Amino acid sequence: MKTKILILTVLALMVCGFTQASTGDSSNDSLNKSNNLIVLWTSGDKEVAQKMVFMYVYNSKALFNLWKDITLIIWGPSAKLLAEDKELQDYIKKIKATGVKLKACQSCADEYGVSDKLEAMGIEVTYMAQELTDYIKAEYHLVTF
Repeated sequence: MKTKILILTVLALMVCGFTQASTGDSSNDSLNKSNNLIVLWTSGDKEVAQKMVFMYVYNSKALFNLWKDITLIIWGPSAKLLAEDKELQDYIKKIKATGVKLKACQSCADEYGVSDKLEAMGIEVTYMAQELTDYIKAEYHLVTF
Protein backbone atom coordinates (compact mmCIF):
# COMPACT_ATOMS: atom_id res chain seq x y z
CA MET A 1 0.00 0.00 0.00
CA LYS A 2 2.82 2.43 0.89
CA THR A 3 4.47 1.73 -2.46
CA LYS A 4 1.25 2.53 -4.34
CA ILE A 5 0.84 5.81 -2.46
CA LEU A 6 4.48 6.73 -3.11
CA ILE A 7 4.14 5.96 -6.83
CA LEU A 8 0.95 8.02 -7.07
CA THR A 9 2.66 10.91 -5.27
CA VAL A 10 5.59 10.87 -7.69
CA LEU A 11 3.28 10.66 -10.69
CA ALA A 12 1.25 13.60 -9.38
CA LEU A 13 4.43 15.62 -8.93
CA MET A 14 5.49 14.78 -12.47
CA VAL A 15 2.10 15.82 -13.89
CA CYS A 16 2.24 19.10 -11.96
CA GLY A 17 5.75 19.67 -13.25
CA PHE A 18 4.74 19.00 -16.86
CA THR A 19 1.78 21.37 -16.52
CA GLN A 20 3.92 24.13 -15.03
CA ALA A 21 6.69 23.63 -17.60
CA SER A 22 4.24 23.79 -20.47
CA THR A 23 2.74 27.14 -19.40
CA GLY A 24 5.88 29.00 -20.41
CA ASP A 25 5.64 31.22 -17.32
CA SER A 26 8.94 33.08 -17.26
CA SER A 27 8.22 34.80 -13.94
CA ASN A 28 9.73 31.88 -12.00
CA ASP A 29 13.35 32.30 -11.01
CA SER A 30 15.72 30.36 -8.77
CA LEU A 31 14.44 32.25 -5.71
CA ASN A 32 10.83 31.34 -6.40
CA LYS A 33 10.16 28.42 -4.07
CA SER A 34 7.25 27.22 -6.21
CA ASN A 35 9.73 25.99 -8.81
CA ASN A 36 12.17 24.39 -6.38
CA LEU A 37 12.03 20.83 -5.09
CA ILE A 38 13.52 19.34 -1.95
CA VAL A 39 13.87 15.55 -2.01
CA LEU A 40 14.43 13.95 1.38
CA TRP A 41 15.91 10.48 0.92
CA THR A 42 15.89 8.45 4.12
CA SER A 43 15.49 4.86 2.97
CA GLY A 44 18.28 2.32 3.29
CA ASP A 45 16.65 0.23 0.55
CA LYS A 46 18.67 0.13 -2.69
CA GLU A 47 15.60 -0.54 -4.85
CA VAL A 48 13.90 2.57 -3.47
CA ALA A 49 17.06 4.55 -4.28
CA GLN A 50 17.31 3.28 -7.86
CA LYS A 51 13.67 2.98 -8.88
CA MET A 52 12.19 5.95 -7.06
CA VAL A 53 14.59 8.56 -5.69
CA PHE A 54 17.37 8.60 -8.28
CA MET A 55 15.09 7.95 -11.24
CA TYR A 56 12.72 10.78 -10.32
CA VAL A 57 15.46 13.27 -9.42
CA TYR A 58 17.56 12.55 -12.51
CA ASN A 59 14.66 12.50 -14.96
CA SER A 60 13.08 15.62 -13.45
CA LYS A 61 16.26 17.61 -13.94
CA ALA A 62 18.12 16.09 -16.89
CA LEU A 63 15.34 14.85 -19.16
CA PHE A 64 12.28 16.97 -18.46
CA ASN A 65 13.60 20.07 -16.63
CA LEU A 66 10.51 20.01 -14.39
CA TRP A 67 12.06 22.06 -11.61
CA LYS A 68 14.36 25.08 -11.66
CA ASP A 69 16.33 23.75 -8.68
CA ILE A 70 16.38 20.36 -7.00
CA THR A 71 18.10 19.63 -3.71
CA LEU A 72 18.56 16.00 -2.72
CA ILE A 73 19.04 15.56 1.02
CA ILE A 74 20.61 12.30 2.13
CA TRP A 75 19.40 11.57 5.63
CA GLY A 76 19.69 8.56 7.93
CA PRO A 77 20.12 5.05 6.50
CA SER A 78 20.46 6.40 2.95
CA ALA A 79 23.84 7.89 3.93
CA LYS A 80 25.19 4.48 4.91
CA LEU A 81 23.74 2.83 1.81
CA LEU A 82 25.26 5.41 -0.54
CA ALA A 83 28.67 5.26 1.16
CA GLU A 84 28.80 1.48 0.74
CA ASP A 85 27.33 0.97 -2.73
CA LYS A 86 29.50 1.67 -5.80
CA GLU A 87 26.58 1.44 -8.24
CA LEU A 88 24.65 4.12 -6.34
CA GLN A 89 27.80 6.24 -6.11
CA ASP A 90 28.11 6.14 -9.90
CA TYR A 91 24.46 7.15 -10.26
CA ILE A 92 24.87 10.02 -7.78
CA LYS A 93 27.73 11.37 -9.93
CA LYS A 94 25.37 11.36 -12.89
CA ILE A 95 22.74 13.20 -10.84
CA LYS A 96 25.28 15.75 -9.60
CA ALA A 97 26.33 16.46 -13.20
CA THR A 98 22.78 17.69 -13.94
CA GLY A 99 23.11 20.47 -11.37
CA VAL A 100 21.12 18.85 -8.58
CA LYS A 101 22.37 20.09 -5.21
CA LEU A 102 23.47 17.22 -2.96
CA LYS A 103 23.41 17.57 0.81
CA ALA A 104 23.70 15.08 3.64
CA CYS A 105 22.81 15.32 7.29
CA GLN A 106 26.09 15.52 9.18
CA SER A 107 24.65 14.11 12.37
CA CYS A 108 23.37 11.02 10.54
CA ALA A 109 26.52 10.61 8.46
CA ASP A 110 28.68 10.90 11.58
CA GLU A 111 26.60 8.23 13.34
CA TYR A 112 27.24 5.85 10.44
CA GLY A 113 30.89 6.93 10.14
CA VAL A 114 30.48 7.96 6.49
CA SER A 115 30.86 11.76 6.50
CA ASP A 116 34.28 11.67 4.82
CA LYS A 117 33.07 9.26 2.12
CA LEU A 118 30.10 11.47 1.29
CA GLU A 119 32.24 14.61 1.19
CA ALA A 120 34.67 12.82 -1.16
CA MET A 121 31.71 12.34 -3.52
CA GLY A 122 31.14 16.09 -3.62
CA ILE A 123 28.17 16.01 -1.26
CA GLU A 124 27.82 18.91 1.17
CA VAL A 125 27.72 17.34 4.61
CA THR A 126 26.15 19.73 7.10
CA TYR A 127 23.71 19.78 9.99
CA MET A 128 20.33 19.74 8.26
CA ALA A 129 17.65 19.99 10.97
CA GLN A 130 17.30 23.77 10.83
CA GLU A 131 17.63 23.94 7.04
CA LEU A 132 14.98 21.27 6.50
CA THR A 133 12.71 23.00 9.00
CA ASP A 134 13.17 26.27 7.12
CA TYR A 135 12.21 24.59 3.82
CA ILE A 136 9.07 23.16 5.40
CA LYS A 137 8.06 26.45 7.04
CA ALA A 138 8.64 28.30 3.76
CA GLU A 139 6.34 25.78 2.04
CA TYR A 140 8.87 24.48 -0.47
CA HIS A 141 7.82 21.45 -2.46
CA LEU A 142 9.08 18.50 -0.46
CA VAL A 143 8.92 14.82 -1.32
CA THR A 144 10.28 12.09 0.90
CA PHE A 145 11.44 8.59 0.09
